Order: sequence, then C-alpha cells, then structure tokens
Amino acid sequence: MNKRTSLACGTAVVAALLPVALTATPASAAAPASEAVVQGLSNPFGLQFTGAYTAVVAENASGEVTRVNTRTGATKTLIAKAAGVAGVAQRDGKLFAVIGGPNEQGEPPVGRYKPTAVLRANPDGTGVEVIANLERYELRNNPDGQVQFVDGKPVDALSNPFSMTAYKHGLLIADGGANDVLRVDPTTGRVSTFFVPPTIRTGACEGRPNNPGTTGCDAVPTGVTVANGSVYVSTLGGEAPGAGRVYKLDGRTGKVQRVWGGLTSPTGIAVTTDETVYLSEVIYDAPEGPPGRIKKILPNGHRTNAAVAMPVGLQLHGGDLYATAFSIAGPGAGQVVRVSPFAFR
Repeated sequence: MNKRTSLACGTAVVAALLPVALTATPASAAAPASEAVVQGLSNPFGLQFTGAYTAVVAENASGEVTRVNTRTGATKTLIAKAAGVAGVAQRDGKLFAVIGGPNEQGEPPVGRYKPTAVLRANPDGTGVEVIANLERYELRNNPDGQVQFVDGKPVDALSNPFSMTAYKHGLLIADGGANDVLRVDPTTGRVSTFFVPPTIRTGACEGRPNNPGTTGCDAVPTGVTVANGSVYVSTLGGEAPGAGRVYKLDGRTGKVQRVWGGLTSPTGIAVTTDETVYLSEVIYDAPEGPPGRIKKILPNGHRTNAAVAMPVGLQLHGGDLYATAFSIAGPGAGQVVRVSPFAFR
C-alpha cells in the first residue's frame, strides 16, 4: 500500500528521497520567490497565525510547538517533547496540536506524548493535556474499510495525522495513515469521521497493488483548511503523477461539492475568499534538484507555480501568503516565508 511510503508517514521517508535537495541552502533556493521572516526551525510543518505578527508552528523534527514573530523573527517554545508534532490550531482561547504516527519502519516518535495524540493547552503552552487518540479511533472504526492486519501484524500505517485546522464545528485533522479526515470535539475530545476520500483507480493508479482486496492509490489526506464556510482537503494520491486531488466539502456534512484533479503530491492547502487555491508540493522535482513549489489555481482553473523550497504548511494572513519552507531539510534549516504574489509563473 502507498500510505507508509508517502510523505504523510513522516519526514524520514521523504528525506530518503531527497539526497540532493538536503544540501541546498535556504538563502539561495528561497530568495527568488519568497522572503524568510523566521529562520532556524526544525522541519516546520503546520502553521497557524494567532495575531497580527504572531503564529504557531509545529516543528516536526525537534518535537516543539513554537510561537514565532513574523516581524522580528523571534521564536519561543510553547510545548516541548512533542516528538513528531505535525499540525497546530487555535480555537476558543486554547492551543491544539496533533502528533504524527510511526515512521516507515513502524517506529513511533519518542517523546512525552504517544503517536496520534491530540493535545490541548493554554495559549502560552501550559496545562497540556491529551484529549484524543486517533489510532484508537481507527482500530475501533476503520473508516476506509481496508484490511488492517495480516497474521496479527499491521499491513500499513494505521494512523498518521499530518495537518489540523479549527472551525466552528470543531477540529479537523487530515489523517494520511488512516486515509480519512476526522472531526474532534475540542471540549470533549470525541472523534468522528468527517470525510473518507475515495481510492484513486485511474491513470497511473489503475491496477496498482494495495492492501489485500484493494487496488489503486490511497488518497492519503495531507492538508485541510476552511474558507467561505466550506472545507478543503488536499490528498497525496500515493505520490502517483496526476493522482493528487483537492476536495471542496460542505462544512457541516462533509458532502463533496467540487473536485480539482490532475495534481501530483500536494501537501498543504490555503484558499482565498474568491476560491483561488494554493497548494504546497514539498517533493516536486525531487531528486533532480532542490525540490518544492507552491501551485496556484485560479477560479477559472488557470494554474501557475512559485518555486519555494520544500514547503508544507500554508496560511493566508493579512493579504499575504505564508508557508513553512525547508520543511524536510533537517534541524535548524526550516523557515517561515512570505511568498511574493509575483513569483507565480
């Protein structure tokens, strides 16, 4: 199956694909399209603005949830020892984070919190508590219905949450390992299934081996955001060319309203009020050169790209597009960048 060999299952897999890219320097690769506003981060994934110049970042490699200032570049650790942290969100005066799952060898991140845990804390990082465990939900419910075990051993990643957002109906988490989008009640921690994207069985995915009894590419949800009252989900498509998708969903029911196709390995997503879609493609052009770009899809369907090195998290804020960059380049190399609107070609 494709989930364990996908980006959604941790940076170790992607880093192994990028021996050339990891030697790139942030200054040379990011400058043409973006301006670094925060530096020195360790595999920054999720990004969430919390004020005019402040944001929180999930540093996947160091296991820290970090407050950053996009005007001064200052950083402050809010939550530590959260190994494998992937997504962050803020809602109702609380800070939330989600921990990723095991790597491609099935090894869990080593930290204070178990893999796939959903954390809730005060905005300053105090009072951290675990409110949900997504792997437990997957074992009990198995929303995509695929075979989980053969001879008592998991055939693939059971749960591997990759991104998180908050909106009026709760928290939404894209779980690439479980192949679904889950809704978590921020007060009670109750988990429910919001959306299960379909397996892709056309194009490069036709007849592709998968779990026992299944063929095709798992969707592998990687990005989730809310705009205009709708939920938008990006899916990796097993890294097969053209198998990536963006789904526009009803914000309450999860019913599909629109689909964008023909994408290759999208990760993060951001959407404007006029439904211009931005997608990060962290492994684009790997391993031939320094990888990564951000794709822009206009409401009329026209597509352009901006060269941003290894982007993952995306956020629209104050009329600007921000991204985490060098997100799989290792400790200390990560950045938050402001992307130039003139970079898309």
